[in-house]
Amino acid sequence: MTGAAITGWGMALPEQVVTNDDIATLFETSDEWIVERSGIRTRRAATGPFVVDQPPHHPEDGLGTTAGLAAQAGRQALDRAGVVAADIGLLLLCTTTPDQLIPASSAAASAALGIGGGAMDLNAACAGFTYGLVTAAGLVAGGMDRVLLIGAETLTRATNWTDRTNAFLFGDGAGAVVIEAVPGDGALLGWDLGVDGTLVSLLYADHGSGMVMRGQEVFRKAVRVTVDSAHLSMERAKVTIDDIALFVPHQANKRIMEAAASRLGLPPDRIASVIDRTGNTSSASIPLALVDAAENGRLQDGDLVLLSGFGAGMTWASAVWRWGW
Repeated sequence: MTGAAITGWGMALPEQVVTNDDIATLFETSDEWIVERSGIRTRRAATGPFVVDQPPHHPEDGLGTTAGLAAQAGRQALDRAGVVAADIGLLLLCTTTPDQLIPASSAAASAALGIGGGAMDLNAACAGFTYGLVTAAGLVAGGMDRVLLIGAETLTRATNWTDRTNAFLFGDGAGAVVIEAVPGDGALLGWDLGVDGTLVSLLYADHGSGMVMRGQEVFRKAVRVTVDSAHLSMERAKVTIDDIALFVPHQANKRIMEAAASRLGLPPDRIASVIDRTGNTSSASIPLALVDAAENGRLQDGDLVLLSGFGAGMTWASAVWRWGW
């Protein structure tokens, strides 16, 4: 049998730090109000009103584009795994904010990295990275040696900067992992993917316009589907919440994360969180939190990690993953 394991990881953040006081220059709000409602203190911006020169859509411009962020995070992951771009069978880029309508941003990121295999985008909104993790594990089980899985976003491009109810939530960044074939069952122990397309109107952005979000309704749905999906993935993995070493939720809002963890029966010290300094980075948020945990020694070989996210669509996805290889 062939399974999948994470053998390398990396991250990338734009240089521009946007504070809550910066946000308060756009509309009436305050640092205290934002922190209380979201847990966010700063976020990074590649585009938007706090970046004077809007970058063109080319990955060689570095951290100003989705492809550029993806390429930097991907390069770190390759280095950590000890492999080169030519060893990658597929670059799978999870994003809701491609640099262009056509082509997929994975093409530009692939060129910047020199990937030898294929490349494609996957858009399942904020649940995208976990969708991608399950997809990558399936491809490896089917015979592919390695997948470079990246979550990358420039959400500040899609933010409605006149909407004080949610403009403060979003930031830009990228996180990446190398998924490699290993003997045996591999690291993916159980998973759950889902979508309820009747809820599209809760969170969306039309071409050429900023995001629309019905915050209170999203909050209620998000907590419920996160918990339900997490329970399903644990049930399929034949583990309980006591077996989970680290919970890595979508970094949407600190209150949502804490409410979901509480309903699951997880204490705060088993939550991976970067929300305070990255904001909501959609499909980049789970890999950013996962990489941060790995870099800070919070994960040991054999630890069970529960990843769970939800997003526009409304999509949701959870997975139980055994760390190490």
